[in-house]
Amino acid sequence: MPRTRRRLVSAIMATAVLAAAAGCAQKPVTPPEQPSYTGPAEQLITVIADSATATSATLTAWNRSDTGSGSGWVRAIGPFRADVGAQGVGPTSETATRSPAGIWPLTEAFGIAANNGTRLPYRRVTDSDWWVSDVDSQYYNTHYSCAPGTCPFNEAAGEDLGTAGPAYDHAVVIDYNRSPVVRGAGSAYFLHVGDGNPTAGCVALPGAELDEVMRWLDPARGPVIDIAVRAAKN
Repeated sequence: MPRTRRRLVSAIMATAVLAAAAGCAQKPVTPPEQPSYTGPAEQLITVIADSATATSATLTAWNRSDTGSGSGWVRAIGPFRADVGAQGVGPTSETATRSPAGIWPLTEAFGIAANNGTRLPYRRVTDSDWWVSDVDSQYYNTHYSCAPGTCPFNEAAGEDLGTAGPAYDHAVVIDYNRSPVVRGAGSAYFLHVGDGNPTAGCVALPGAELDEVMRWLDPARGPVIDIAVRAAKN
């Protein structure tokens, strides 16, 4: 979570705490609907928020099922309640705390802890592993290894993955704004361990549920995540 977004999410969460104190109850998980995705992926994670400003969503993992009548989806895991951005779901940037709406590949994972059994390429991170959020750097929105104080980018604008705490015990990189990279459009979006609070734009699950999802992910099946707002019914 880049520092600009961290400060912004702290302010938004303070407002949310006041609302909760006033008696706002946490919404239950909404039953999942059959995905409309028709792309080539054989594994799909849907993250569906009830509104563009909702800070939680329903996360469900699906396997493609080819039947005599065509391709469909079979629920594999979930539904789970997931935390999303403090400003909801939609267009995002370095100064916004929304989870990025759209369909994004899931190609790699990392964590402070040892591999939890995921088949994705996994990097165990230390305080020399960074996600670069310096918009002026050629390494913007990529992983970079360097000892603190020696990095060829503005470290204050980046994220030292190995010092982030329990949120990054395990995480999957959401390939938003990575191919091509648009500077300023937002960086460091992950599916990571949650604590029940809104995020700075990531998607978060409790640790045990995240472990289950990560063990299910199979890079040979081209997994993607679809982050969206539930369509209104007429």
